[in-house]
Amino acid sequence: MLIEVKVPVLSESITEGTLVRWHKKVGEFVRRDENLIDLETDKVVLEIGAPQDGVLAEIKKSDGAIVKSNEVIAIVDTAQTQPLETRATAAMPAPQLVLQALSPAVRKMVAEHQLDATQVAGTGRGGRITKEDVLRHLEHATAAPVATPPVSTPPESTSGRIEQRVPMTRLRARIAERLVQAQHSAAMLTTFNEVNMQPVMELRTRYQQDFQKKYNVKLGFMSFFIKAATDALKQFPVINASIDGNDIIYHGYYDIGVAVSTPRGLVVPIIHDTDALSFADLELRVTEYAQKARDGKLSMEELTGGTFTITNGGIFGSMLSTPILNPPQSAILGMHKIEERAVVVDGQIVIRPMMYLAVSYDHRIIDGQEAVRFLVAIKAALEDPTRMLLQV
Repeated sequence: MLIEVKVPVLSESITEGTLVRWHKKVGEFVRRDENLIDLETDKVVLEIGAPQDGVLAEIKKSDGAIVKSNEVIAIVDTAQTQPLETRATAAMPAPQLVLQALSPAVRKMVAEHQLDATQVAGTGRGGRITKEDVLRHLEHATAAPVATPPVSTPPESTSGRIEQRVPMTRLRARIAERLVQAQHSAAMLTTFNEVNMQPVMELRTRYQQDFQKKYNVKLGFMSFFIKAATDALKQFPVINASIDGNDIIYHGYYDIGVAVSTPRGLVVPIIHDTDALSFADLELRVTEYAQKARDGKLSMEELTGGTFTITNGGIFGSMLSTPILNPPQSAILGMHKIEERAVVVDGQIVIRPMMYLAVSYDHRIIDGQEAVRFLVAIKAALEDPTRMLLQV
């Protein structure tokens, strides 16, 4: 029985994706749910698995093809329970069988370019290799890699000036598009403050061992910032709002995105209903999403929505920055590196671990005084974290 392999249904905000690389060749045996090919979208890389056990009989869309939801990309023959190669006779190995099945014109092209026909994905009837398949294979063999630049030594140049042109991934192109959109569509402004992190650091040190033993996760900084931001959003609902045409939408829930840097680019998984989560719940979500982001395993649902975003440039050493809005959200909080600095406390010069905070906001709906007071509320919560624990 021939079963179609289709592109999964994508979210409403994603209309198409790019097939990155086939992990199986025509004639190879596949197991149910075994990953056949990666699909790169604007947000995530999805794995398209085999629908049933069988042999990959035909590849309809090759590497680099642009595809849409429910589009057929391959055929699996479930009637075959072994790879085609294992059924080849000893007298005629698989490569010879493939060559024998080629048309004279295609066989000539394969010979001229000294190709291994078994490495060419066939899109013809029954997985046969066509002239277009050979041309496409040659094109991909000579093109620069799309996903990551080569790590080998660059080719020598007579002038000593080397350049390399690598196409943007879909994710990087989407990031660029959204950042430009944010700059052009919002009246973006940033306000700054600084926070004494000593109370949070002392609390973490005091309870770290017990917290980690009980919840099997470290007590980090991010849970404190998410809690502080959530409380501040409750005090200033317009910070949690968004613009839709001529309307302002006030969200009665708190879905906070946490920006995560990955080899493919920046992604922002969403932690939903942060007001209902404990510190342990938040740390577990942050840890889980960060690992899934780096592994490219985030789902569409985990990247959808969000009413406010937190980004931490401090982990890379940033002292101060102006974070860019994540549309359609109206504000974003930027964390930075903790540095010991001389500050005045009760008339005395003392050394404290200080962090600069930045809130960028859409001045179309958020006034300066609201943004400033919002940031001051976050500062106050972090400098007296027991108030968050007691919810007072």
